[in-house]
Amino acid sequence: MVSSKTVEEIDEAQEKEDLKKLEAVFFVAGRFLNMSDLVAISDLNPIIIRGLIDRLKEKYNKDDSAIEIVERSNMWKMDVSSEYSGIVNKMATGSAEFTKAEQETLALIAYKQPIKQSVIIKIRGNKAYDHIKKFSDLNLIKKKKEGHTNILSLSDEFYDYFNVSDKSDSKENILKIIEKEETDEEQ
Repeated sequence: MVSSKTVEEIDEAQEKEDLKKLEAVFFVAGRFLNMSDLVAISDLNPIIIRGLIDRLKEKYNKDDSAIEIVERSNMWKMDVSSEYSGIVNKMATGSAEFTKAEQETLALIAYKQPIKQSVIIKIRGNKAYDHIKKFSDLNLIKKKKEGHTNILSLSDEFYDYFNVSDKSDSKENILKIIEKEETDEEQ
């Protein structure tokens, strides 16, 4: 016969195991996951997953951790707190993620969006073609064909990449976030 204490211990052990499983999923994914992704990967019940997400958020907040669970539009991902993202970018690439020239091109797109690619090229020169290709490959910008040029604007991935919480953030704040990487590199 199983005592109630043994049942509680079994439930607690299972919850700890489920928490570790979900934490591992977030760690490896490195991107936003919706509930169906989480269910498919972890093979856990959505109700259980919601509770575990809350527990992970508490765990990282309580531990005063540099890691956090970010939620946006019913999607979640594990990320480095924004105050440490510059350090992580340096470690991952050995330097700032973008050159100063690339940062200036991206800042111009962010500030003037939507803007014609031809205008960016006139302002920034032919090297901007390479910058725009890189940003497009990283899905940081959207390109929409219009005549002989493209209309450039920021993508949803831009806001995720730079941990900008809201698309309505002022253009000046977005520029500061892009240029923060430059000041992080100089230190």
